[in-house]
Amino acid sequence: LAMTFSVNDSPLAGREGDKVTSRMIRDRLMREAEGNVALRVSDTEGGDAFEVAGRGELQLGILIETMRREGYELAISRPRVLFKTDPLNGQRLEPIEEVVVDVDEEFSGTVVQKMAERKADLIEMRPSGGNKTRIVFHAPSRGLIGYQGEFLTDTRGTGIMNRLFHGYAPYKGTIAGRRTGVLISNADGTAVAYALWNLEDRGPMLIDPGVPVYQGMIIGEHTRGNDLEVNVIKGKQLTNIRTTSKDEAVRLTPPIQMTLERALSYIGDDELVEVTPKSIRLRKRYLDPNERKRHARAAEAS
Repeated sequence: LAMTFSVNDSPLAGREGDKVTSRMIRDRLMREAEGNVALRVSDTEGGDAFEVAGRGELQLGILIETMRREGYELAISRPRVLFKTDPLNGQRLEPIEEVVVDVDEEFSGTVVQKMAERKADLIEMRPSGGNKTRIVFHAPSRGLIGYQGEFLTDTRGTGIMNRLFHGYAPYKGTIAGRRTGVLISNADGTAVAYALWNLEDRGPMLIDPGVPVYQGMIIGEHTRGNDLEVNVIKGKQLTNIRTTSKDEAVRLTPPIQMTLERALSYIGDDELVEVTPKSIRLRKRYLDPNERKRHARAAEAS
């Protein structure tokens, strides 16, 4: 897998970390690559971003977590697999992993269905004693990005999954990703409880009240498939009328807590994870809405 590590260019950059320049990030990645033979670091065209390739989400996630604890601020892109081209026929090849799953018999159907959606091939399925089933798949690496958390949820925390690189095989086609859009803040400021309460019908939130937000930051998940820009800093209109119904207490649903691993698997190709020593924020790659539309039209045309 490869990820792009870039300089944090959000409006909140530099508030929580003290190592924020591209030179500091590059020196740290090069030092890591000297002692870690499974890591490959390469510069990109702009100079402010670096492509870091490793063996999987866990290895790259540990590197990001280590760097944020050392005081670095980073913007991380969605993990992507490294494709190859067959020299004989020019066919596109992608990495395939052998996945060995041990689950209770009652959860085996759910696991097989979820893996089939990720274009995995079922190789073997047999009982392994104690009401357990062992299932072996050959699955594309890109389909397994972010599946670990979902797997534990589906198996009530009882499933065990082992992954091993198997080889390269012909490209298996598109794999369905996130089906919902996101709620995007349209202004800079601080999130207000009243605004979040009014937006709960639009979808679950990712932030608490009182959290600093900026234009282009992802603050929630939209219940529909499109992205929606919302105002989370708008307070309640104050009047001189006081009634029980009007002064109803704002009761918010607890937000979804985003861990680093979950955030990396959640974001789309046009989104980034902003990692600082104290916070993990989700944002759009282009914060300005007009710039986002222009790049989206260019991507559709190409």
